[in-house]
Amino acid sequence: MYSSNLKGFILAMVSSAFIGSSFIIKKKGLRKASVNGPRAGSGGYGYLLEPLWWIGMITMIIGEIANFVAYMYAPAVLVTPLGALSIIVSAVLAHFMLKEKLQKMGMLGCLLCIVGSTVIVLHAPEERSISSVEEIWAFATQPAFLLYTASAVATALVLSLYCAPRYGQTNIIVYIGICSVIGSLTVMSIKAIGIAIKLTLEGTNQAKYLQTWIFAMIAITCVIIQLNYLNMALDTFNTAIVSPIYYALFTSFTILASAIMFKDYYGQSAGSIASELCGFITVLSGTAVLHSTRDPDTPLITDLYTPLSPTVSWPIQGNGELWKQKDEDGSTPSFITNVRQDYFK
Repeated sequence: MYSSNLKGFILAMVSSAFIGSSFIIKKKGLRKASVNGPRAGSGGYGYLLEPLWWIGMITMIIGEIANFVAYMYAPAVLVTPLGALSIIVSAVLAHFMLKEKLQKMGMLGCLLCIVGSTVIVLHAPEERSISSVEEIWAFATQPAFLLYTASAVATALVLSLYCAPRYGQTNIIVYIGICSVIGSLTVMSIKAIGIAIKLTLEGTNQAKYLQTWIFAMIAITCVIIQLNYLNMALDTFNTAIVSPIYYALFTSFTILASAIMFKDYYGQSAGSIASELCGFITVLSGTAVLHSTRDPDTPLITDLYTPLSPTVSWPIQGNGELWKQKDEDGSTPSFITNVRQDYFK
C-alpha cells in the first residue's frame, strides 16, 4: 500500500511531465499556425484552428488535474516545489523537438532541480489525516492563518491599487507579487476542495457543508486574479525573467501559508526542516540557472521603420569589392545593406 506522500509525489511527477510537454506541443502548434496567418504575439488567432495546439492544451489540462489530485494526498510543501520539474521536461524536449540548444549551464540547472527535489521528497512531512471539511475550516480560521490571509489581501490591494498604476510597467515585482500572495491562498483553497472531493468519494458527503462552497468561491476568485496579473506580467516582461521570479515567490508564499494553516512542520526535527529548506533553495538555484541560459524570443517587427539591432553594414563599392563597416563609422558609403547579426552566427 503506497503512503499518502508517495501518491502525491507520483502525481506531481506525472503533472510535471504533462505540463512540461504541453509547452512544447503548443509551441509547435503555434509555429505551424503562423505559417498560414499572423502569429499569436501579433494578435492572430489562427492557432485555434490548429489541432496540434489543442493537443497541447489537453495535455496541459491533464497535467493540472494530476496536480490538483496530488494536493489531496500530499502537503503543499511537497507538491508545490516539484513544479520545477516541468521546467526540466520542457527544456529537454525543446532541445530535441524545437532545436533549442540546451547549454551546459542549462544541464547544470536541471541537475540542481533534480537534487533539490530529491532532498525535499526525502524530508517532506507526512500529510495530516483530515476527516471533514469542517476540520479544514478550523485550520483556516485560526488566528495565525487569519493574520496571514489579512496580510496577503492587504499586500495585494496595495500592490494593485497603488503600485501597479505607478510602477507596474517598470518593476517586475508588482505584478508577480500580486500573483504570488494570491496564489498561496489559491493553493490552500484548492487543497481544501480536493480533500472534500476525496472524502465525498470515500462515502462521506462534504457538499452539504457551507464551508466547502466558501472554499470553492475563494478558489475561483483567487484563480481569476492570479491569472489576470500573471498575464500582465508575461505581456510586460521577458518570460525568461518572469518564470524564475514567479516560481520563487509563489512557492515561498505557498510553503509559508501551508506551514501556518496545516502546521506541516509540527513534530519535525530541526534537521529535517533545514534539509527541506536547503532542497528548496537548491531548486530555486537550478531554476534560475536554467532560465538564465535561455535565448530570448525574437521580437516581432511591426514597424517597417524600427531599426534592427544590432546590425552590421556592408558597403558595396563601385568596383564591386565588399568590406565590412560598423554602424558607428561616420563614413557615407554609396549603398548599404543592413543584415541582422543573427545571420552571421
